[in-house]
This record gives sequence, structure tokens and C-alpha cells, in this order.
Amino acid sequence: MGRIISIANQKGGVGKTTTTINLAASLAVMGKKVLIVDVDPQANASSGLGIDIRKVKNTVYECLVGKISAKDAIMKTEIDSLHIIPSHIDLVGVEVEFVREENTIKEPNKVLKKLLAEVKDDYDYILLDCLPSLGIITVNALTASDSVIIPVQCEYFALEGIGQLLNTIKIIKTSLNTALEIDGFLLTMYDGRLRLANQVYEEVKKHFKDLVFDTVIQRNTRLSEAPSHGKPVVVYDPESKGALNYMQLAKELVVRTDNKKKN
Repeated sequence: MGRIISIANQKGGVGKTTTTINLAASLAVMGKKVLIVDVDPQANASSGLGIDIRKVKNTVYECLVGKISAKDAIMKTEIDSLHIIPSHIDLVGVEVEFVREENTIKEPNKVLKKLLAEVKDDYDYILLDCLPSLGIITVNALTASDSVIIPVQCEYFALEGIGQLLNTIKIIKTSLNTALEIDGFLLTMYDGRLRLANQVYEEVKKHFKDLVFDTVIQRNTRLSEAPSHGKPVVVYDPESKGALNYMQLAKELVVRTDNKKKN
């Protein structure tokens, strides 16, 4: 049975999509079967894997409004064991659809969970690329997930908004998904030459202790370039610092997952 993980932080520009694409690709290169579910209307995880979202007919939107099953929307990528359910700008209207269909959708916060139940056994990991907000789509993602990875950018306002996200996770854990847990906080865009980056690292470590991943994602030009070529960095430049960082993160996540299974 696959582990479903949301990559979430309502603060934009912290590396959610970069982490979703590259962690998924790294896990796939390690031999894991991985599915990305792009639940961000911007669809950057989809385009970042080379999918022309203008030509895709079956997306996560069609799944959520009940037109197709999750299996009908799955697309292959250039990495054999990495698949994706793409997104589309139409996803911004899903909340309206849920209200319109309130008589037939009894549990609007659990729609995604029910969808993924049919494919969960086909994958080792399912990663959900969440949009930067705490609306109904993100609530659906967290309700469907076993755990959350929270990317934190190494900048001045790094911890701003995390309290709100943690409160949302707590509410969902209480009312919708008692099994939800935090896999860890991931520090992104780290530049060891900057005193501020080191201060942020120390502050996050002090606040969240063992919940902080040992792996830190460093600023890397090749990592920034890869999405414009529609490739994860592990394919675009496997020797780059960004690729090595995400391979290290994938290995750390697998160890953490295995330890949880033993416990």
C-alpha cells in the first residue's frame, strides 16, 4: 500500500513544486513506483514534467467533479516508474462545483481521498503538490494524506504562516484524518554563504528539532533551469548539486518511512 504525502505550505515560492517533482523523480530512480497528483491550478508540476497542459483532457479536475476515475487521468513521464495526474486552470472552479453538487457530494473534504483509494495499492509513494492556500483543495489533499512534508525557504519570513498551517493540520487531524502526521520540515533555497540562511536553519531546528530533515536543498542554477526543459533535475543534470540534494532527501524519506513501518 502506497504512502500518500502532501507537499504543503500556504506561503508561495518556497519550493513545493520543485520538491514534488524532484523528490518523486529521485524516488522513481531508486526503483520506487511513484505517482504525482498535481492539485495546484497553476499546473507547474505538470508542465515541469514536460506535459502540455493545453492539450490534456483528463486532469485532476475531471476526477474531483466525478467525470472520470483517477486511473483514467494517469499519464506516464519519461521516467518509467513515475506517473502523474495533471492539473488544469479549471481546478480553481472546483469549490463552486462542490457547492453546486452539495446534495450529491456528502463529504466534500474527502473526495480526493476516495479517488486515490483506487490507485493507492499501485504505488509506493503518491505525492500531492498543493497550492499555496488553505482552501478546500488543500484540505482535500491533507485529508487524503498519510503525512505532510513542509518546505521552508531559507529567508527572513521563513516561519511566517507556518503556525497557521500547523493549526490547519491539527484541525484536520482532529476532525477528518486522525492518522495525519508531519514527515518533516525541508529547508530549501539554502545558501551557506549567507548569515541569514544559517540563522533560519538554526531557528527552524530549534523550533522543530527532529522533525527537520537532515537534507538541505541548496540554491542551484541547474535545479532552477530544469522545469523550463520539462525535466526533473535528476534527468536534466544528474551530477548537479540540486540532483544530489534530492537523491539524498529521497533516501532519507525512505529510511523514515521504513522506521515508521517497523514502529
